[in-house]
Amino acid sequence: MEVLKIATAGSVDDGKSTLIGRLLYDTKSLTTDKLEAIEKTSKQKGYDYLDFSLATDGLVAEREQGITIDVAHIYFSTPKKSYIIADTPGHVEYTRNMVTGASTSQAAIILIDARKGVIEQTNRHFFINNLLRIKDVIVAINKMDLVDFSESVYSAIKADFEALMGKRDYKGQNITFIPVSALKGDNVVNTSTNTPWYEGQTLLEHLEELDRKDIYNVGTPRFPVQYVIRPKTTEFHDFRGFAGKVYGGELNVGDEVVALPSQTKSKIKDIYFYNEKCQTASRRSSVTITLEDEINVSRGDMLVKVADLPTIDKQFTATISWMDTKNLNSGGKYVLQHGINKVLAKIDSIHYKINPDYSGIDENVDSLNINDIAKVSFKLNKPIFFDAFKDHRTNGSFILIDTQTNNTVGAGFID
Repeated sequence: MEVLKIATAGSVDDGKSTLIGRLLYDTKSLTTDKLEAIEKTSKQKGYDYLDFSLATDGLVAEREQGITIDVAHIYFSTPKKSYIIADTPGHVEYTRNMVTGASTSQAAIILIDARKGVIEQTNRHFFINNLLRIKDVIVAINKMDLVDFSESVYSAIKADFEALMGKRDYKGQNITFIPVSALKGDNVVNTSTNTPWYEGQTLLEHLEELDRKDIYNVGTPRFPVQYVIRPKTTEFHDFRGFAGKVYGGELNVGDEVVALPSQTKSKIKDIYFYNEKCQTASRRSSVTITLEDEINVSRGDMLVKVADLPTIDKQFTATISWMDTKNLNSGGKYVLQHGINKVLAKIDSIHYKINPDYSGIDENVDSLNINDIAKVSFKLNKPIFFDAFKDHRTNGSFILIDTQTNNTVGAGFID
């Protein structure tokens, strides 16, 4: 069954957790004990409705304040798809959490309070989805019940957001607007009778009909080798296969490939999916590949088509999201993990800090604080083979690791 990962974004009290809870409730994905707990707690709080945010806000501080602090992953399924929802906090001080939740998502839901419209935080949320090349973005204009399901309010917010879309540099996004009431359930799973002027799909209907070609960014095929398989059994005494996951595009039997970093050429002899032979390894499939020639390929190496070589270099510029309480400074040294490869990296220069509310850049910057996003140049102790993030989300991204604490302190997207 196809799995779709969705990131959510919204400001405080926009109703993200309530929307997710409503999805779970209306798709009958809540367990009986969870539903009973929600009913009991809602009554104790004096509510005349079910507080669906209780289905997702797991921390005590979240439940007490009615806000989302940490990234939570919620799982549910329909007969057609399985879903993983990254419920991320929307506050400025949790920008790193938003980046983390969205970095592996194929679609995103940006919530807007119908009473407030497009605000500064909306700009920030859209910027992050644009930065991370999230291809399908749903703008859920929530709390329509509090504006009497006004079409004019919905249209005004839609127009304001469309003006914001003009500032993006990623033009390949699909933007869908849906008026909803997460609390009441309008247009979440079931079509609302309160919005006869809206002729589009419900939120779940839209998610159900998303096609792979609409949500996955297509690039050139990249096959990072995770494991070299040598059974050395009587039946497979001479077998030598390379296991990994195909990213970006397809690989086929007979394709001429180059092993990086050695740049030795060969051809794909066989492709195995479990114990079955295949002619094609489609993108995002985990397979084992054998080659016609006995060339040196190890864990961390990469197989690519001869005509589609990535950039091989010891330096590059990237946009990074800084995630540590300890500042990043020019000249700082970190472990840079690109795929499964780790190299030593030095911060060559910080060019400028980006204000994710689309208010411009700050050029006079010599250090980065937690949650800052900036353009930074790196120098490495040995070459890596990479693509620009805009062309290849997987091979164009990396993380930074503190050499002393081993904490992940930053995420980067190569220019």
